[in-house]
Amino acid sequence: MIPLPKLAKLPRPEDGLRAVAERAPQAEALAASWIERVRPFAMRIYKLRRRIATFAVAALAVSLFVHVMFGANGMVVYKKKRAEYETLRKQIGDVQQENDRYTQRIQGLKSDQTAIEKEAREQLGYAKPGEYVYVPPAPAKAAPPANHSAKK
Repeated sequence: MIPLPKLAKLPRPEDGLRAVAERAPQAEALAASWIERVRPFAMRIYKLRRRIATFAVAALAVSLFVHVMFGANGMVVYKKKRAEYETLRKQIGDVQQENDRYTQRIQGLKSDQTAIEKEAREQLGYAKPGEYVYVPPAPAKAAPPANHSAKK
């Protein structure tokens, strides 16, 4: 036969209450000693409560200011994006004006005979009978600069 281990005797509920009641004076003494140690510190904090609150509010204000100025969507980033927006808007206006000029030129070449004649004269070198076209000579190549350094 296998020997069974001895079962521990479970305490009764009355035994637990008795143990608590026996140790109550020690617990009260320990709590009183802690209260006496902490009380001066608590009183000091209570007297300085306005200063502590003022410091906390100031720290919160400074942290909010830093976040608003330098955060991910702060004023510094906003100013950079605003300047970039203005630059891009100006570029869009310039490109739009250039586009309008090209559109007017295209419309003129489609309908205006004088514009067609002007383009033919300038681009293709055409001339009317009896006119002379002057073509300037090609520029001569510049002489290479004289190199007066000694050869090695």
